[in-house]
Amino acid sequence: MQVVLLERIAKLGQMGDVVTVKDGYARNFLLPQGKALRANKSNLERFEEDRAQLEARNLERKQDAEAVNAKLDGQTFVVIRSSGDTGQLYGSVSPRDISDLLSAGGFDTARNQVVLSQPIKNLGLHTVAVNLHPEVSSSVIVNVARTEEEAERQAAGEDVTTEQQPEDEAMDLEDVFEEGASADESEEASEEVAEEAEAVSQEASIEADGEADVEAGNDSDVDEADTEEASKD
Repeated sequence: MQVVLLERIAKLGQMGDVVTVKDGYARNFLLPQGKALRANKSNLERFEEDRAQLEARNLERKQDAEAVNAKLDGQTFVVIRSSGDTGQLYGSVSPRDISDLLSAGGFDTARNQVVLSQPIKNLGLHTVAVNLHPEVSSSVIVNVARTEEEAERQAAGEDVTTEQQPEDEAMDLEDVFEEGASADESEEASEEVAEEAEAVSQEASIEADGEADVEAGNDSDVDEADTEEASKD
C-alpha cells in the first residue's frame, strides 16, 4: 500500500514522502495512529493544503520533546526486583514497566516510546532509548536491583552478582582447618609414643630372656660340678 507520511518515521521517510508499506503495517499502525494517509489523489491534495499547519505542529512537538530531553537524557531510574544469586530475575522488566517508571518520575511517556528489543531479565545497569519525538530520542539508565542498597552499589560500579564468601564463614573454615591440623598432630604424637613404648617393651623382653638364659646356664654348671664331686668320693 502507498501512503503519504504526516511526520518523520524512522527508516521509512520524512513528512510528505509517499512510500510503499505492507498493508498490515499501514492498517494497524500508520493510519490509526494518524502518522500517514492513503496516497490517493484526494488525500495528497488534502496534505498539501494542511502542510503548513502540519509542519508548524510538528515543530512545536519537536521543541517540546527537546525540552523534555534536556531533563530526561542521562537520568537513572531504579527498579526493584527479586532474583537468584546469579542475577537472573524472577520475571522481567518490560517497556510498560519503564514507561510507568518514567511517568511516575514526571516524564509522561507511552509504552511504545520505550525502545527495548526484549524485556530486561537480569540485574544491572541497562541503557534504554526513549523516543520523545520522531527526531528526538533520550537515553536513560535503568538500574535493576534487589534492594535500594544494591542499586547504590551498582551505581558505584560494583557487581552485586559476584558471589563472595562472608568473612565470618571464611574464619570458621580456617578454624576447622586449624583444629583438623591439631588433631592430626595429636594423633601422630600418640602413634609415636605407642611405637616407643612397644620398642621399650620388646627390648625389655629380650633382656629378660637373656638373663633367664644366663641363670639357666649357671644352674647347669653347678649341677655338673656337684656330679663330678660325688664321683670322686
